[in-house]
Parts: sequence; C-alpha cells; structure tokens
Amino acid sequence: MVAIEFAAVSIPFFALLFAILETSLVFFAGQILDNATADAARQIRTGQAQQAGWSQGQFRSAVCDGLIGIFDCNSRLYLDVKTITSFANADLDNPINEDGELETGGFGYTPGGKSQIVVVRTFYRWPVVLDLFGMSMSNVADGDRLLSSVIAFRNEPFPW
Repeated sequence: MVAIEFAAVSIPFFALLFAILETSLVFFAGQILDNATADAARQIRTGQAQQAGWSQGQFRSAVCDGLIGIFDCNSRLYLDVKTITSFANADLDNPINEDGELETGGFGYTPGGKSQIVVVRTFYRWPVVLDLFGMSMSNVADGDRLLSSVIAFRNEPFPW
C-alpha cells in the first residue's frame, strides 16, 4: 500500500522537480549569454574590435570566450551585428518565422565607426530536455529554446 501511495505522489513531485531544474538552467544559460554578449560588445563600443580589424569569426570567438562549457559555440550560436542610423531603427524582430524555423539570412557583422549606433544580437539554440504533458519551453520547431541577447549602444568617439 505504501508503494502505491509513493508512486502516486512521486510522479508529479519528480515531474515538478525536473521542470524547475530545467527552467532554472535555461535562465542561468540566458544570463551567461547576456554577460558574454555584453563583454564582447564592449570591444566594439570602445573601438578595440575595429582597430584590430576583427572579422565575424573573431567576434564569435570573443563571445564564446565568455560562455562556459555547457554551450556549443560551433553549431548553436548565431550572431548579428548591425550599424543603424537611430535607436528607433533598431531591428528587434523575432528571427523565428511562422513555421518555427530560425531565419539567419539577414544576419551580418558591421561594427560601425566612431559615434555610430550599433545593435549586437546573439542567439543560442538551447536543447530542451523535458517535455511534460505538452508544456515544453521550446519555441523553435525542432524542440529547442531560442535564447537571445540584444545590446544597442552608440560607439565611443574613439580617436582613430
């Protein structure tokens, strides 16, 4: 009788426990992505990336340097760095189309010059493990969760 009661109570308990763990892991990963994006974007904002002639790959490496081992930078990280004319023109559209697919065709790397406005967007396809009772955290068609970080800033008036 005790085993039956334990089974009746333990299934929802463990389901809730694993859902809480996965949710907290996703929020933790999002915070790490935000910090890595901010650290790498600082190189653009201060002009260090422009002075060193960074390519998109070098900027990707700078972002990846801020990510810890739970991230796969090779195939799941997407970057978009654009120069815009005003903060009102910042592209903050969701890159997920109606079919739930990630559209990266318009992504590029343009870090801008001194005093120009730049928008840095990073996206990471986080694999969702737990899908209980159809209540999944996924927002991409293949079952992943798209984490994002967006930073808009005006480059410093660096002297070169």
